[in-house]
Amino acid sequence: MDVSELRKRILRALDDARKDASTRRHNVDQAAESYEQFLSQIAVPLFRQAATVLRAEGQEFTANTPAGSVRLAADRASQDFIEIELDASTGQPRVIGRTSLMRGRKGVIVEERPLASGKAVADLTEDDVSQFLVSEIRRLVTRP
Repeated sequence: MDVSELRKRILRALDDARKDASTRRHNVDQAAESYEQFLSQIAVPLFRQAATVLRAEGQEFTANTPAGSVRLAADRASQDFIEIELDASTGQPRVIGRTSLMRGRKGVIVEERPLASGKAVADLTEDDVSQFLVSEIRRLVTRP
């Protein structure tokens, strides 16, 4: 292969990589901005409401807001919690839900899944959060 042709291909690949990185940074910045609004206007209020409902039913849970996330934690076991946070490590930033459960000899079991597969951060709704919460709360209050 001619050196000049190889040089052109390498330069084109470098240029494409720079464009991809720039696009990715832009997407992450937009998702982070949408996520902050989602967190403050939808997720945090719903997690607080869920904690209130659970306490009224005799289940001791507290809603916390660590930086960049919201967490519903069991007062009886600090390893038992549900949380939501932004995952910008993939090609398309997404909101993930994480559930952590302490299960005796098995230790801590942590599971993560997208809050609403295929939805952009800006398109997430209260219904998406409540569906996730309800499905995961059942797992937290059920002791094997």
